[in-house]
Amino acid sequence: MNRQDGNFTYTTTARITAIGSYLPERKLTNADLENMVETSDEWIVQRTGIRERRIAAQGEFTSDMCFAAVRSMVEEYRVELKDVDYIIVATTTPDTFFPQMAARVQAEFGIGGSGAVDVQAACAGFVAALQLAGGLIATGMHRKILVIGAEALSKITDYTDRTTCILFGDGAGAVLVEAGSADEPASWLSTIALTDGEEGHHLYRSSLAPNIGEMAVEQNGFIVQNGRAVYRWAISRVPEGIEQFLAQTGIAAQDLDWFVPHNPNIRILEAVSERTGIPLEKTLSTLAYTGNTSAASIPIALHQAVRDGRIRSGQLLMLYGFGGGLSQAGLLLRWAL
Repeated sequence: MNRQDGNFTYTTTARITAIGSYLPERKLTNADLENMVETSDEWIVQRTGIRERRIAAQGEFTSDMCFAAVRSMVEEYRVELKDVDYIIVATTTPDTFFPQMAARVQAEFGIGGSGAVDVQAACAGFVAALQLAGGLIATGMHRKILVIGAEALSKITDYTDRTTCILFGDGAGAVLVEAGSADEPASWLSTIALTDGEEGHHLYRSSLAPNIGEMAVEQNGFIVQNGRAVYRWAISRVPEGIEQFLAQTGIAAQDLDWFVPHNPNIRILEAVSERTGIPLEKTLSTLAYTGNTSAASIPIALHQAVRDGRIRSGQLLMLYGFGGGLSQAGLLLRWAL
């Protein structure tokens, strides 16, 4: 990426050439949750916009959903994976901390000689992974990168906590990112990355340490969220980040064909729309029937919109992930698929 007179211009030839997704079969409806915790369908829909979410089977894990999303992509686009030279998986719910999920994908599809890393940036993870893929292609050392966002959030959700269990679902999405020729119109246009790490303790899952900085954490292995604090951050800092990104690129909100954000809940999406001027009708979301799927939410929404014809080649898209960290990651794309 070159910086000239305050403007940012990408020199990478990266472009998305195929896309797929996967959702587990089991549905967890609001009616189901009414039988598990003190809540109601009306309360959940009013506050989150979620009506149901997909839940991985007992023996189904993040790796399985990665495999299924990649198979969906291969079946739909008839792409070859043998020459993929790097694999990046964005997830906060790996089957194992190591081997990493990217290595599991490499083994499953017999991809020889590729790099394989996992990215842990919570709900910003998929866009962060795309940023890394664009950078790897910009070096000229890589030509074909498989990028996956996948989460098995039901495995780390406390179903006795009525404030969090209504939110989360499982799923995966995959894209193939390839180097184009220098004479093709640019697809990767600009990126932004922002982090407010001092507020990270408002949304976490514990691991080895008993604290985050000076803040003691609950070491139960579940998602722990200070919903009010995260909501305040999301409706203030995220619109500020988006406005900064628009100013950085010289693009006006009305110039976007589609805004593809992480899908946390409908109230946050409405607040972001109101504060940035990006119309809600231009916002792609699968929230109502998938819930919050963290790193998987953006590729799932992208694939659905490509399938039903809403996203077309040449359109201008802003992908924007935000969440745990507390982090933000944006990518401005000229859709080339």
